[in-house]
Amino acid sequence: MTKLREIYKCEICGNIVEVLHTGGGSLVCCNEEMKLLEEKNDDSSVEKHVPYIEKTMSGILVKIGQNQDHPMTDEHYIEWIQVIADGVAYRKFLKPGDKPEAEFLIEADNVSAREYCNMHGLWKS
Repeated sequence: MTKLREIYKCEICGNIVEVLHTGGGSLVCCNEEMKLLEEKNDDSSVEKHVPYIEKTMSGILVKIGQNQDHPMTDEHYIEWIQVIADGVAYRKFLKPGDKPEAEFLIEADNVSAREYCNMHGLWKS
């Protein structure tokens, strides 16, 4: 059984889906069950992956890499950053060459963030 906001990936074609409505059964792609991506939050690698949340004058800024920006090359980059603020989800898609951050022009009391690295998977704050 799936849970709301879980992220799944097809190990064959690379499709990624987020659960928007829970239901019975399992998610299947390319005739195989999709893999549930576990949200990691302990980053001991050189490239930092854990999202850092900062409140700004105009909203919420999420940076990937606290002391050093995450790489944003064609081979290794952050695909998207998502904020869940007071139960509402917001997402910004990135591409190689972009700065590994996203600003969301929202006000919220309860905020969490997660991001997806094309090489190292799903990370949360």
